[in-house]
Amino acid sequence: MNQYEITFIVDPVLSGEESKAAAQTYVDQLKNEGCSIVHVDEMGLRQLAYPINRRTSGVYYCVEFQTEGGDVIPNTELALRRDERIIRFLTVKLDKYGVKYNDDKRNGLIGTVKKKKKKEDKRDNRDNRRRDNRRRDDKPKKEAPAKKEAPVKKEAPAKKAAAKKEEEE
Repeated sequence: MNQYEITFIVDPVLSGEESKAAAQTYVDQLKNEGCSIVHVDEMGLRQLAYPINRRTSGVYYCVEFQTEGGDVIPNTELALRRDERIIRFLTVKLDKYGVKYNDDKRNGLIGTVKKKKKKEDKRDNRDNRRRDNRRRDDKPKKEAPAKKEAPVKKEAPAKKAAAKKEEEE
């Protein structure tokens, strides 16, 4: 049995119920064609890499299914092309590595390790900061050196003599 994955983007202008109904029509169509649905993933509203039909975001859906032959694909793609609610779609035939990856992702083996590692890193950083603060508190603080007063400028003797003459007059 071959395993396929159809990812499509639904127009974000539609309400939540309408976008779910659009996705459900294709799930039902695949079931009617004799496919077995492995998993339906609603990825939610996401930004597009570039505007499509003056839209900058869309609601992403991914339907993973199994079928004996690939004769279902052209009919499904034709329906997706004709549907005005669908902005873009992509159909991919999964090899054994793609199937294993999707299984691991659904079972939580992929994507959760990084989150745990980030939490551990945050704890380590917090502990290091506390340790650094203790070290700073233990050290005696250095006193600031006393400020030196600026030397007083002496006036030139010629200026002093001129100033005395003016006072006398």
